[in-house]
This record gives sequence, structure tokens and C-alpha cells, in this order.
Amino acid sequence: MSKPANPVTLPLADYQPRHFLLAVKDRVATVTLNRPERKNPLTFDSYRELADFFRACAFDDDVKAVVVTGAGGNFSSGGDVFEIIGPLVKMDTKGLTAFTRMTGDLVKAMRACPQPVLAAVEGICAGAGAIVAMASDIRLAATGAKVAFLFNKVGLAGCDMGACAILPRIIGQSRASELLYTGRFMSAEEGERWGFFSRIVAPGDVLAQTVTLATEIANGPTFANTMTKRMLAMEWAMSVEEAIEAEAVAQALCMTTEDFTRAFEAFAAKSKPVFQGN
Repeated sequence: MSKPANPVTLPLADYQPRHFLLAVKDRVATVTLNRPERKNPLTFDSYRELADFFRACAFDDDVKAVVVTGAGGNFSSGGDVFEIIGPLVKMDTKGLTAFTRMTGDLVKAMRACPQPVLAAVEGICAGAGAIVAMASDIRLAATGAKVAFLFNKVGLAGCDMGACAILPRIIGQSRASELLYTGRFMSAEEGERWGFFSRIVAPGDVLAQTVTLATEIANGPTFANTMTKRMLAMEWAMSVEEAIEAEAVAQALCMTTEDFTRAFEAFAAKSKPVFQGN
């Protein structure tokens, strides 16, 4: 498993990744998985470069939100059969464990990334592609999108890249169990009804609407949004009493920001606040 030749550089607007496309506009970074002829599968190198990218986001103050999408009408078909699964059957336990930890590292990086991550899902979203969508903070679907956690279809458990921890928290234990035990596709309509997707839009509009939502978030109070994401993750492991106390401290910190003062002054002046992220 070779590593990407070029490490992630800052600012991200100047970074040219090898294994996906990247565009930064209006404080939103859009990541496009770009192997449309194969439905945008992931490779050893793309896993690593994506994880490195999401970690680098913490050091770029100009990027306030991230959108993940796929080229050619599909999100991602998951791990590349020939470039990943083929080599895996020849590895020993040490090599396989290194691989599974590397793939899980992408989810850790997405969750640790301070910016909200939004997924624009169209067409096929399967295997590791479904995990990337699951690990995002918000998911929008195009009509006809299909999501499957396919691991048991290749003789593997559904406990991959945090699926058994995260998916039940999104759609519930029974529904997550059904998807992970069967590997069947979840339709966009099911996904919206179950809470996996926030909304369903026309295929030609899903990326634009996701970017619009990301831009709206990017124009909000940056420190507060980062705190919201952090608390959403941390409170999984807290009692209600601990969460209430943690939120009291977090909100008090937000009240020390200039954006909080700007919001009050704008309200008093009957105008819309213009947040500056400090």
C-alpha cells in the first residue's frame, strides 16, 4: 500500500489532490470522488489522502464547511474490487489489521474535522461510500439514490469503519441491524423517512442544494458551529446530567465571542448579523 506522493498543503484552496477533485469557493470546500467510469471507488491511496485532507481542514481558517460528492451521477461504489479486495485476500493478519485501521482513520478524521461535513448523495452509495456518507454530519439525497452497507455480501461483518456505532444512532438499532445483516440497498425515500437523509431533491439539484446549505452554515458563527459539532460527538458517551453541564460550559465560551456580540447588536439595530468567525 503506497502513500500519496504529495502531502496536503495549506491553504486548501491551493492544494491539488491526486485522488479526488477539490474546489474551494465562498468558504466551502467541495470534495469530488472522481472515478466515474467505476462509480468512484476508493483505493488505498484515496483513503489516506482523504483522511489527511480532513485533518488538514482544522488548520485552514478560510474553510468553514465541506461538501463530499461523486462524479458522473454516483456517490461511491465503495472499496475498489481489484485495487483493494484483491490484494486483501493475500495479506496476513498484521497487514489486514493495518488496512482496517487505516479505513477507520478516515471516519475518525471526518468526525474530528471541526467544519460541518455535508454529503450530496446521488446514484450508488455503497460499502465504504455508504460509510463516508454516514460519517458526514448532514446528508442530502437525489431521487433514485441507493445506499447499501455491503460488507456481509463479501463475507464480512457489518462492523466496519464504525458502522455499528454510528448507523444505529442515525436510523435506530433495528433498522441499522437490518441493513447490516442483509446488505440490501436502502432507497432515498427510506433513507429520508428513517432520518439518514435530511431531504430528497432532483438528481440535477442535489449538489447545488448541498452547497447552498453548506454556504449558509459557512456564513454562520464559526466557533459556535464547531462547538455544536464537537458536542454532538462528545455527548454520545455522556449521561444527560453530564451533557447539560458540558453544554453550559460550551455555551458560556460561545458567549465570549465577537460573533455573539455582533448578533446582539444586529438584533438591536433590526439588521441581519454578519458573522466573522471570531
